[in-house]
Amino acid sequence: MTASVLTRPAGWPPGMLAGIAAGLGAGAFWGSTFVAPLIAPGFSSIDLTVGRYLSCGLLALLLLMWNALRGTLQRPTWAQAGAAVWLSVLGYTGYYLLLVLAIQAAGAALPVLIIGTIPVAIMLLGKPQGLRWRALVPGLLLTVAGMALMMGETAHGGGTGGSGQVWWGVLLAVLAMACWTAFGLLNARWLSRHPEVNSTVWANWLGVAAGAGALLIWAVAGTPLAELAARPGFGTFVLVCVVTGIGAAWIASVLWNMASRRLSASLAGQLIVSETVFGLLYAFAWEAAWPAPLQWAACGLFLLGILASIQAHR
Repeated sequence: MTASVLTRPAGWPPGMLAGIAAGLGAGAFWGSTFVAPLIAPGFSSIDLTVGRYLSCGLLALLLLMWNALRGTLQRPTWAQAGAAVWLSVLGYTGYYLLLVLAIQAAGAALPVLIIGTIPVAIMLLGKPQGLRWRALVPGLLLTVAGMALMMGETAHGGGTGGSGQVWWGVLLAVLAMACWTAFGLLNARWLSRHPEVNSTVWANWLGVAAGAGALLIWAVAGTPLAELAARPGFGTFVLVCVVTGIGAAWIASVLWNMASRRLSASLAGQLIVSETVFGLLYAFAWEAAWPAPLQWAACGLFLLGILASIQAHR
């Protein structure tokens, strides 16, 4: 979208509402990834990453085969295939492997909060040229204030392990955040330069690339299937992989591609904060814990930040 469209003084730019809905929907699916390691604690980060992206890759491959049977298959060029592989490492297998390792080392809360800084980074790096910096200030301040409240409450509640393990988890979460920030910006740029590839087709290409990457990870460091199947909770593990692979990987990817096409990088980035809100709510629900008042206040500030950013981009 061009800056002239984004800054029109009256009315909603074409596609903006659909883009916002798609971005929030992606956040709702992404939030489920924060509780996956908690639901299947007997399985390693490698197991969860491989299972998730194998599920995503198999679905994408089936959809591509279906398109081939119907005669509607769109084949990528070598350059497009290379971009799918590279971006799938940044935003899929590499990012999620780092995130799961971080959650296992430091618990769910701190990694969720660190990942929650992605909207701030993308808002700052992806601002449209026609949008003044001061228009972004209210949304940024509300988001940062919400993060400060949430971090203060988390620190007050204490960690989930030794300080060394927690700091290792924090480092891994920072690396995951950097990977997805780069993915968000580069993916939006790629989509803007390739309008001939629709959101679903691109999600399928990314999914197949992520599935191939998952197979490589499994071959190098994965647990043998017979050993996995013998573990208690294997059925739950498979269900978690299927749900996160189809929902949080494939469906969320389609929705995010739709949002990236319809919104500026800065507004789409602001919507990522919904992943933090949903992730925290899912974690609280799973652990049967009621959020503290400061955590409720932080979620409220996050939502106000989204509304302020939407208003700035209208």
